[in-house]
Parts: sequence; C-alpha cells; structure tokens
Amino acid sequence: MGEDAHQTVIAADAAEAAALVGEGDAHLVALREILGVKIIGRGSAVEVAGEADPVAWAAQVLQSALEAIRQGHPVTTADLQYAAGRARAGRPIDLAGLLADTIVRGDRGRQIRPRTAGQRAYVSAMRAADLTFGIGPAGTGKTYLAVALAIAELKAQVRERIILTRPAVEAGEHLGFLPGDLTEKVDPYLRPLHDALYDMVGVERARRLAERGTIEVVPLAYMRGRTLNNAFVILDEAQNTTVRQMQMFLTRMGFSSKIVVTGDVTQTDLPEGQESGLVHAEGILQGIEGIRIVHLTDEDVVRHPLVRRVIRAYDEAAAGRRSVGPETDGPAETVGRPEP
Repeated sequence: MGEDAHQTVIAADAAEAAALVGEGDAHLVALREILGVKIIGRGSAVEVAGEADPVAWAAQVLQSALEAIRQGHPVTTADLQYAAGRARAGRPIDLAGLLADTIVRGDRGRQIRPRTAGQRAYVSAMRAADLTFGIGPAGTGKTYLAVALAIAELKAQVRERIILTRPAVEAGEHLGFLPGDLTEKVDPYLRPLHDALYDMVGVERARRLAERGTIEVVPLAYMRGRTLNNAFVILDEAQNTTVRQMQMFLTRMGFSSKIVVTGDVTQTDLPEGQESGLVHAEGILQGIEGIRIVHLTDEDVVRHPLVRRVIRAYDEAAAGRRSVGPETDGPAETVGRPEP
C-alpha cells in the first residue's frame, strides 16, 4: 500500500528535538516498528509518512511526548512504545498527564511515578481507599508502587511506620535444606521488599529506619496477634496465603492504617487443591465500601518487552487458545478492569 499521508511535528529547539527522538533515534525506531510508518528527524522537525491512520497515531504520540517534555517530564522509549500501542488500539494516552503524577523521589532523586493508565488507576485507588488489592502479573509495579506510596506517606508524616510482609511459601525448594537459622532461611523470601526499599531511600537510611522500628520487613507468620495502628501495611505475594492467613492479616488493620495487598493469581505456590486467600478475598470483598480491587494486565508491564509476550503466551495457553503466528504487541483483551 502506498504512502498517502504525511505529518510533521516540530520541536522548539535542538534540546527538545533530542529529547523527542531519543538517544540514537530510539524513540523513532520504536514508533516505526510498532506503527509501521516511515519516520525521520530533520533538525527540529520529525517527519512521518505512511498510511493515514498510522501516521495520525504516530503524530499524536509525538505531540503528546513533546508536551510532556515541555512540562519537564523525561520520556523514555518504553513510554513511547506504550503510547503507540494505546493509539493503535484507539485509546490514546496523555503522556504529560500520566507522567506528571510523581509519587516520591528515589534515593538518587529519580522520580517514581505510574507509567501506564492501569498503574495510574492503581495509585489513585491506593490513595483513596484504606484497603486496596492490586492483582496482576509480574512486572506491573504492584509492589514497587505500593512501597513508593508508603515512603511518600511516611515522609509526609501521614503514617508513622511501614510494615512489609510476605508469606514464606516454598516454590519447588525446601526451607529445611537451606543453611542458617529461621531468620536466614526466611530472608530470601523478603529480599524483593528490601530491594524496593533500598531503591527509594538508600541502604543505610533503610537500615536506620528498620533499627528504629519505623520500617519492618517481616514474614506473614509474625503478624498474628498484632494490631497495626497508623501504619502503611503491604502484603506482597498474597496469592500464596491461605484463606485463614488472609483473614488473619486483614483483621490486623488498626486506626489510621492503610493496607495494600498485592499478588498474581496465576502464580500460586500453594499445595495443589488448596484455595488461595487472595482469590477467596477477591470473591467475597467485591463492592464493600472502602475497599478497592484493581486488576493490572500485561499492558501494564514495564519490564523488558519480552515479559509482556511471555505473560500473554501463558495466559493464552491457560485458556486453551495459544495463537500460532507472528507475535504482536497489540493490547490484550481486559476483563475486570474499567477502562481508564
């Protein structure tokens, strides 16, 4: 099919143009691959040619990215890829509005913010509700964004402490065969939570906060019998809780506390035939005032692009409809999450 459309997006100066095209024209390459357009940067202008619809999508994404840049929000290649996929699906995203929502600044000043519409809905839910469930596949930022919001509320003195917990469930290995005492055996299960904390507040400050009891990272079994007041509490890997464990955890909530429960119901490591506490809770807590349940999908994955494809392949295999043919990056059908 011939080229029947041309559009040009013009940056104000060389600095804007460089930010728009990306290092080594990486942003333009991403748009070319996803939308199938011819695209080239010429000085302060970016010229797009091809079929009418893809050209319009590319121009819309570039203009949105340019507006974000003008507002001081750095744009990554992943942002352009996400925006292009949304545009192609008829659901364009305002990159400037999306990237403007900074939750907190990390240890080295990096702005931590939602990167997709689904992540933005998740962050909004956590801010609004006392109990939020974030359910979705790996790489969607469920835990990372929850920790970021917890740090933000701690810094703003909205909460006095942060408690991070996970169930220590074996995934093909046995704790008894690992060296060390119980704490050393459980620590590998808690490592992802430590990593998120270190990324946001730094190793030394995280350790000082832990020594003062301001931040706790503990196995779920240590939560029994406690009442948690004025705390931001995150239960990670909740798909590996039993129904009784989930009930125990949710009833720990005290006054002025916020709880976030995260998990991926497709990766349960419980013994076969045992119901997941996360699945059970999702089923019985729907519609209760003060509780929000947010479903993230492969469209919200912000890791390597292959992660999204792997998730989609497993979802299709589980549904008995694994497609045969070239992989595309179009949005997967979403069930259970309102359209942002």
